[in-house]
Amino acid sequence: MSTMTLHTSAIDRLCKRNVELSAFSTYGIGGSANYLAMPETANDLADLLQDCRKRGMPWYIFGMGSNILFPDEPKHDLVFISLKNLVELRVSGDKWYVSSGAPMSLLSLMGLMGGTDLLDFTFLLPGCVGAGIYMNAKYNARQICDILDTVYYIDTMDSSLKVQSITVADCLFAYKQSIFQQHPWIIVGADLNIPVSSEEQISMTSELLTEWKTRGSHPSSLPSFFSFFLGEVHALAGRGIETPQSMLDIIKYRTSKRHFDYPSCGSVFKNNYDYGVAVGSLVDQLNMKGTEYGGAIISPHHGNMILNQKHAKATDILYLMNLISESINNHFGFVPEPEIVLV
Repeated sequence: MSTMTLHTSAIDRLCKRNVELSAFSTYGIGGSANYLAMPETANDLADLLQDCRKRGMPWYIFGMGSNILFPDEPKHDLVFISLKNLVELRVSGDKWYVSSGAPMSLLSLMGLMGGTDLLDFTFLLPGCVGAGIYMNAKYNARQICDILDTVYYIDTMDSSLKVQSITVADCLFAYKQSIFQQHPWIIVGADLNIPVSSEEQISMTSELLTEWKTRGSHPSSLPSFFSFFLGEVHALAGRGIETPQSMLDIIKYRTSKRHFDYPSCGSVFKNNYDYGVAVGSLVDQLNMKGTEYGGAIISPHHGNMILNQKHAKATDILYLMNLISESINNHFGFVPEPEIVLV
């Protein structure tokens, strides 16, 4: 009688079952997912995708869930894959390598520890690096593409699912756009064009990364996110690394707009630069701030934010999005493009 070795499939090995997606989105919204995985390596991610292929099961990739509206009733066979545990920040050759699950805000503190202000704009951007690259996240005049050298990705149409690379010049970056929106590619990391400052910067960055992994990464909560990074800035100040004015201005702006008071996903619509007026200002002109529906409300402090005020459902958010979209189209002649990703 032959002995047969049984191998646990990647889905069985890596997936949790019946997980509430609300804990994986800064909106605090989302029904129960039958399958949810958080791979910690690119190899585990590739194994998971191969297994999904074999079983004919669709998947959905996301990061920290800071720009996503999950459905109230997810599809039963959909495998949700969060990359928020794919977190690494290390020196590769003479460049910094950062994996896609690392928070963008981590970069600002790394820069602070290295004496450069080139990464200050990422401070308190509530998302991970992979998603930031995908949408070319920006704050004021600076964009993620400004700090990239090479991006590493998996092409899901490639049967080998091996990690490939592309230079920043070939990524077709524009306002909130990139080549990754045009192909079934999954970003797994990137080399930065930011110089490595010192061994001390490397050591302090390693400490910071350990802190994030142990107490900062779960759940996808805006208050927890804000508390973690504000605390780390204060800790660095206590070690003699002064908080620059650019970061103080970001703290002042985001707290004045109450960005972290309620669950949300930040700006709901992209600004239409052809029209020349920010969507939030148009909503203000229409006197729609403070409009409520179900458990959702258009922020009284920022017209381009819809908050989860009282255990909102996805349908509540969608109702207010449609209301804003129709009102702007009726009064100003264009339909605003959603920035939030609707799953």
